[in-house]
Amino acid sequence: MNSNHLKLLKKAHTLEIVGKALEASMAYRAFLELEPNHADAWADYAGQVLKLGQAEEARKACDTALTLNPRQLSARTNLGRALMRLNRLDECERHLRAVLEVDPRRMDAQLLLAECLLNQRDMVNARKALEETNHPGAMGGKFAVLQPRQAELWAIFSLGLSEAQNFREAIEACNIAIRIDPHNFTARSNLGSIWMAQGELEQAEALFRQLLAEHPRQEIIRLLLITCLTRKMDLVRLDQEIVEAIQQGSENFIVHQSVLGTFYNLGRWTDYKAEIERFRKVDPASPHSDWEQGEIDLLFGNMRQGWERYEARLNLPVEARSQQTMDQPAWNGEPFAEKTLLLWAEQGLGDALMFVRYLPLVKALGGRVILETWPALMGVAATCEGADILVPKGAPLPPFDLQASLLSLPWIFRTDLSSIPAVIPYLNVPEEVPSRQVLLERLVNSQGNTRIGLVWAGRPEHGRDFERSVPASSLAPLAALSGVTWYSFQLGRQELPPLSNLIPLGPFLKNFSDTAYALSGMDLLITVDTSVAHLAGALGIPTLLLLPFQPDFRWLLERDDSPWYPSLRLYRQPAYGDWESVIRQVVSDLTQES
Repeated sequence: MNSNHLKLLKKAHTLEIVGKALEASMAYRAFLELEPNHADAWADYAGQVLKLGQAEEARKACDTALTLNPRQLSARTNLGRALMRLNRLDECERHLRAVLEVDPRRMDAQLLLAECLLNQRDMVNARKALEETNHPGAMGGKFAVLQPRQAELWAIFSLGLSEAQNFREAIEACNIAIRIDPHNFTARSNLGSIWMAQGELEQAEALFRQLLAEHPRQEIIRLLLITCLTRKMDLVRLDQEIVEAIQQGSENFIVHQSVLGTFYNLGRWTDYKAEIERFRKVDPASPHSDWEQGEIDLLFGNMRQGWERYEARLNLPVEARSQQTMDQPAWNGEPFAEKTLLLWAEQGLGDALMFVRYLPLVKALGGRVILETWPALMGVAATCEGADILVPKGAPLPPFDLQASLLSLPWIFRTDLSSIPAVIPYLNVPEEVPSRQVLLERLVNSQGNTRIGLVWAGRPEHGRDFERSVPASSLAPLAALSGVTWYSFQLGRQELPPLSNLIPLGPFLKNFSDTAYALSGMDLLITVDTSVAHLAGALGIPTLLLLPFQPDFRWLLERDDSPWYPSLRLYRQPAYGDWESVIRQVVSDLTQES
């Protein structure tokens, strides 16, 4: 090699060592223009441009290196890293496994494989990949620099386990991360969150305060501390932290949302409205304030004004919307004869089930109606009158002239408490039920007992799930009810309530057609605020709905019935977090009625 070329390569190496990625990449590039067949330099160049965020450029460089030398492991490792940045995860995994087949001790590739599997939500194989990095000496020598990343991946793994409510393994993963890196922020904050979820509030508070002392500008920790103090009902210190949070992040929308959520949960409506007005001054043009005020109007039963304000959500910035953006004009309730109207699913499964009730009213005003809904709801949605075509969300849409969100229909029809469409049932059991036979076999096992369905928890990803879900152990008093066969409609929870004759249906509920069929065999459903409650209400199944202290706006305040679903009876927490009183009241009422 020309000595001048070699000097240029050494310069690139030196710049790489001192962390000057831009200058190093330029030096590597200059060298490669002179020595284009140097596979190692192409691999090193790829590593530097990756640090600059140039994933596609890195991919091309790795391809060149591997063309020159297919066994260049650094190039293949960097190719895996580039493909992960490009979200080409299957290809990424394939290349990283190829590296590890040649050299199982490549801990940089092993960590990247674990990260790739975490991104794929393949938790089983992600654990295996991470455990390979825990072997004695695995992170020694040149790989010791990767220990902080190793700890962070264990911490991210713990977050995934927490979302699945697998708290025991999540705590184990947090502790592994902390052993590797005692200062790992993600693992320590997640450990506090797990303790809080399990009711270990003193431990959680102490850890959050320690983290806040170390990281005073980390707003997420202060917000977790506020949640912890809310659950403890420590109102004096709660107010102190709220004041501090607002002062530290007065223009931060996440802080604003957290403070609003706290006031909502505690029913502090004067404070709630004051915080809306404070933030309205921070961002006068934002539609968030009207949307937030609309939810309170609806909670208090002021529906005309509430639904109008609720429409402000459609004016949120694109990145903050849960709804899609369309070129076709919005439908505002005018007759649409000889035209096609698309009604599209905007938010969750329960929202779609709740508002398809408007379909017959829509159809009476005009031409063809297309209903876009969640794939799992296609069967039951088809039993509602009014839609000419059903399309699963995510599939290509046929041509249409006008469009409206399902959640805009209450505003379009100027709904108030006296005009809610509540003809029940408006949904029925579909003819096609995938698990009909296996469900029927379990339903006949009731042996003449009263059949009562149970749902005690919602989706862990839901922002208020820890408030709306009931710990399985809190359902123990239900065992006092005699002559009952219990049926669990619960999905994805490991802990079961202590009821001796509980028959699990969850594994056989492939979609809501299965759920509707199983519900039709129940004498009663007892459920928290989930989509199953909406399905039961739409089918007219007698239902006891267990609500947190401050419920979602659709359940209103201070009433034990629902104008949306006449077959529902509402049981409300008398104080924040008090599920014991709710379950006692359910047992008392059912005992008196039997």
